[in-house]
Amino acid sequence: MKNILFLILLLSCSLSAQRERVYRTFKDTRVVNVHSVETLPKGKLDVRISHRFGDIFGDNGGWSTFYGLETAEDVSIGAEYGFTDNLNVGFYRSKGSGSTPAGDAGLRQNLNLVTKIKVLHQEVDGFPFSAALVGNATLSTSEKIDTREDIIRSFPKFAHRMAFHGSLVLARKFGSNFSMQLIPGVTHRNLVPFAGENTMLSIGTAARFQVSKVMAFVADATFPFSNTLTATNGYHPPVGFGLEWDTGGHVFQLNFTNATGIFETDYIPYTISSWGDGEFRMGFTISRWFNL
Repeated sequence: MKNILFLILLLSCSLSAQRERVYRTFKDTRVVNVHSVETLPKGKLDVRISHRFGDIFGDNGGWSTFYGLETAEDVSIGAEYGFTDNLNVGFYRSKGSGSTPAGDAGLRQNLNLVTKIKVLHQEVDGFPFSAALVGNATLSTSEKIDTREDIIRSFPKFAHRMAFHGSLVLARKFGSNFSMQLIPGVTHRNLVPFAGENTMLSIGTAARFQVSKVMAFVADATFPFSNTLTATNGYHPPVGFGLEWDTGGHVFQLNFTNATGIFETDYIPYTISSWGDGEFRMGFTISRWFNL
């Protein structure tokens, strides 16, 4: 009898160990441009400020703009709250920055509602990856332009001020220093440039490598599946690299990317800057958590 009880206890401990979750696959809820699989703990308010400067090189960079530091492509300020350990909701105001090769601007002066739900957790010697659903709804509050009906900010209807993005983030932590994720997504715009696509699919990827106890290298890229968003038509996939510092009180990230916009509804359909032409920029994100 004692042997049977010992075996049951041993099996119970073994199953419990298999259900142990893997935490901190990524340090922050964002990588460079894309969302990470991470959500905020319950009761945490994450106040975030993000900034994208101008081109470092290229026709609009160089010494005349102090390598882009004198111009601001996009700025975002807002916050997210952890209603549970697996559910975040956030609200942001962003300048908006995307443009088309023809010179028409994307949505401007945007309000962004962000939702993230973590649905799967990687386990130690158990389930192999984590997963989260991400949604973003964008509403432009910019002034209507009546001079041309074919540009985005002509807004024939109120619904044309809106764009949406949804994605599934699949992530795995490989050991203590390296993490990767895959991000299939769909973006929908209610109003598009001439011959543009209202709905498009995309695939993104991201990685994080822990360099030291407080610093990590992060990178991501997103590739739209589109007949119009091609290099031939003047568009380029948004690619970003960055260094991330955990200061204890907040996470600070210094990054470089060819994307001008900060949110998916901006940078996925409107990135026309090319790394090869020096049209990439420095940016930063400051994230500060508060207990509520």
